[in-house]
Amino acid sequence: MVDMNKRNSAAEARSDRNETVLQLDNVSKIIGGKKLVNGLSFEVKSGEIVGLLGPNGAGKTTTIRMIVGLIGMSEGDVRIGGSSVSKSFEAAIRHIGAIIENPEFYPYMTGLDNLKQFQRMTEGVSEERIREVTALVGLQDAMNKKVKAYSLGMRQRLGIAQALLHKPKVLILDEPTNGLDPAGIREMRDYLKLIADKERIGILVSSHMLSEMELMCSRVVVIQEGKLIAVRSINHNGSEEKSSMSLSLEVTDVELASRTLAALNKAELLSKDADRGMLAVKVKHEDIPSLVKALTDAGVGLYRLEEIKSSLEDEFMKWTGANRSA
Repeated sequence: MVDMNKRNSAAEARSDRNETVLQLDNVSKIIGGKKLVNGLSFEVKSGEIVGLLGPNGAGKTTTIRMIVGLIGMSEGDVRIGGSSVSKSFEAAIRHIGAIIENPEFYPYMTGLDNLKQFQRMTEGVSEERIREVTALVGLQDAMNKKVKAYSLGMRQRLGIAQALLHKPKVLILDEPTNGLDPAGIREMRDYLKLIADKERIGILVSSHMLSEMELMCSRVVVIQEGKLIAVRSINHNGSEEKSSMSLSLEVTDVELASRTLAALNKAELLSKDADRGMLAVKVKHEDIPSLVKALTDAGVGLYRLEEIKSSLEDEFMKWTGANRSA
């Protein structure tokens, strides 16, 4: 017999993960007659990490400051946990935790005392919650050390712990890996993934590190000159449906391979290089076995077949222009 309580809990968990916790609707910021942010709309759901990307001056920091209420919106609205920032600011801001630039603490106090200072200013934060968040960011063994003895990575994680104390639905981080060494960057990435999963929280991260964003995020939102120009999902587990893909093939006879594939009529030839024995084709995922069989039956030796993947950096350069930087 099926345990109905377990079934209901699983259904609630799936529902929570599909909840939209942050929604921007046609948000604009106009200063001196210029639109720094222009009709920006996107969403963040619970349990996902979304990257906010764009060249310098694209409006990323302005967007984040409008979301957290540091500056007002000229047009549009932001909804956090279902509450409007413009109409119900206190209700909306209650659902958000954020670190803009660097987290600041009292260096002569311990990590625990710094969190307790925040606890005194925030209703409903228990001692148990402090233990939960410090364990979540891996600082449970450093809570009695003074913050001045913390590494940069530890201070960043303490800042995240503080931002999580009141159980927000959205966590916003502006350049959270700035200044960290490679080990610290990987550690930060792992902790953010754990937080998104365990806390069922939506995380919006602004960063210049495209390779790191590709490893960390489930989606990226790209803006340029204040406008949304692309939203891309990032597949980490290979489960994304592949209707068609580009392949690079190294073969014994490029010309014979080209004629064979043309007769097969299931692959589009993208390029060929007879000197190197290479050709590139676009083919449907389900037609790859037929392609390989046709080449083999025609007497074409196949040394190597691999997917041609476009990195986030490659796509970013196409979206924003090759002469720009993130």
